[in-house]
Amino acid sequence: MAGRGLRLKRWLARAGSSGLRRLVAAALVLVSALLLSAVPRPARAFGEEGAWNPRPLLTGNARWEGVRATAPARWSFELERRTSAPARRNPTTVRADDPALLAEPFALWGGEGDLPPLTEREVFGLRRFLALGGVLFVDDFAPGSGAFGRAARRELARVLPEGSPIPIGTENVVFRSFYLLPRAVGRVEGPQKLSAIVRGGMPQVIFSDHDLAGALARSDGGGSSVDVTPGGEAQRERAFRLAVNIAMYVLCSNYKDDQVHAPFLMRRRAIDDARPRSVPALPGAP
Repeated sequence: MAGRGLRLKRWLARAGSSGLRRLVAAALVLVSALLLSAVPRPARAFGEEGAWNPRPLLTGNARWEGVRATAPARWSFELERRTSAPARRNPTTVRADDPALLAEPFALWGGEGDLPPLTEREVFGLRRFLALGGVLFVDDFAPGSGAFGRAARRELARVLPEGSPIPIGTENVVFRSFYLLPRAVGRVEGPQKLSAIVRGGMPQVIFSDHDLAGALARSDGGGSSVDVTPGGEAQRERAFRLAVNIAMYVLCSNYKDDQVHAPFLMRRRAIDDARPRSVPALPGAP
């Protein structure tokens, strides 16, 4: 390409007519503009900083508070500790009708009761978020009643009328993105599988009837906020692993098809499996 530009300049220098010189100069400018327009530019994408940010999603008059308020920070902490992936230690909430929802690729929508209908602005915001490739994790904090899960499915049917949740299990990348998981668990054991609205072959809205946030939550003293049943701390560890898998799925998408990552991830998993199962305190905890 540089050689062609040099030949054009030599031709311009040899041209005897000022009119011809002006004509050739204009052609040179046009060619240069066309070449510049063909140069690939970096696409603007979700979360350009690349850090895991498990933002709680708020709709209506909901507030993020109570015993599960520490779950997003714990999620980030466990991801960094186990994988060395970067993560935001203090995730902040985001509202469904806030343009800031589009700035990151993940949101956690959790609750334990019925939901008021989404506003049109909230429906539009969530539709844009998902159209841009965002992943929404819907976590029922009270799966025994299932009120939140049913309401969230009802409202998301307005957001994505063409999509219906289907069960996903060990065959899906979410169960294999870092740990090889035999089933889904959270604060409660729940069903073996998650459910998901799959778009383009990838889960984009993931439903959990397990209260994953309850298993992640920490008390002010550094212990666990909510008891895990029926499997106790062994089940909590499996819930941590599911949380790590979801984060790695969001960060890396279908990275399992890219073998460049495999040696690094296998080493990280081997190191983590060899660690004692005691849970370290979060930064700043007594």
